[in-house]
Amino acid sequence: MANKTNLTIGGVIIALAAAYYGIDLQQQNKDSVQSTIQQTPQVELESTQIPTSTSKASNATEVIAHAFKNKLSDIQVEGAGKVVAVLRDDNEGSRHQKFILELSNGQTVLVAHNIDLAPRIEHLQKGDTVQFNGEYEYSDKGGVMHWTHRDPNGRHVNGWLKHNGKTYQ
Repeated sequence: MANKTNLTIGGVIIALAAAYYGIDLQQQNKDSVQSTIQQTPQVELESTQIPTSTSKASNATEVIAHAFKNKLSDIQVEGAGKVVAVLRDDNEGSRHQKFILELSNGQTVLVAHNIDLAPRIEHLQKGDTVQFNGEYEYSDKGGVMHWTHRDPNGRHVNGWLKHNGKTYQ
């Protein structure tokens, strides 16, 4: 079980490093990818760190844009966006608060925030800024941000949302 968690975390680190360096993992052969992995510096993710500057938001925008362009998923990313739509909650299975964020480059992502595991953001309105730390999943409409909460089983990087100075996880 621990090996699977370590492999997952390692995969996220590799994907983030690849996105940062502009490596297209889908077009590289196995030897080239292995060589890149061995040369990539180790990156340590801190799940409790909250963005305090626009540089993290712009880096997240670049990472998400790269992931969208290359149809990549399972990428842990931290950034911010402006709420452009507040949607109805999804009450099928695990309940999720849903809204759409627009990133600084104009790309939009759907946020699916599990409200069975974390508190919902009250009084969320169009035009609000929301900071996030979660996992990006590709979709043809821009992508989905999920895992914006703590993992009760301790197997996934903890995520969060921040709105009006309050952290939701």
